Amino acid sequence: MVQNITISASELVAQANAAVRTLTVDQARDMHRRNDVVFIDLRDIQELARTGRIAGARHVPRGMLEFWIDPKSPYHNPLFADDKRFVFYCASGWRSALAAKCAPDMGLHPVAHLDGGMTAWLEADGPIDPPKE
Repeated sequence: MVQNITISASELVAQANAAVRTLTVDQARDMHRRNDVVFIDLRDIQELARTGRIAGARHVPRGMLEFWIDPKSPYHNPLFADDKRFVFYCASGWRSALAAKCAPDMGLHPVAHLDGGMTAWLEADGPIDPPKE
């Protein structure tokens, strides 16, 4: 049977962006290093190896996010039980928009995502933790 894709990935991202809090780089920089804010890097390990990550960010692979959030999951990460604000980011803001839409549906609040992702952060000379050797 031929698949009939009725909504594109870009449409999903646009819907997510319309429903979530999106931060500019300047807004994210203002929140960076606050004790009540955790930056979550959703990119894959190869992307981190190329560019490093936003200074102090925690790495959570996008494919595991829901499992790490869920306290009943065997993969739960206690990071997501803390009373924190979460800022998701990826390379350009697509995966993070989808994640920022999904996480509140699970009960995680407050969340936002970085418009332009790591690309925008690097262009703005935001502080990074360099790639590990």
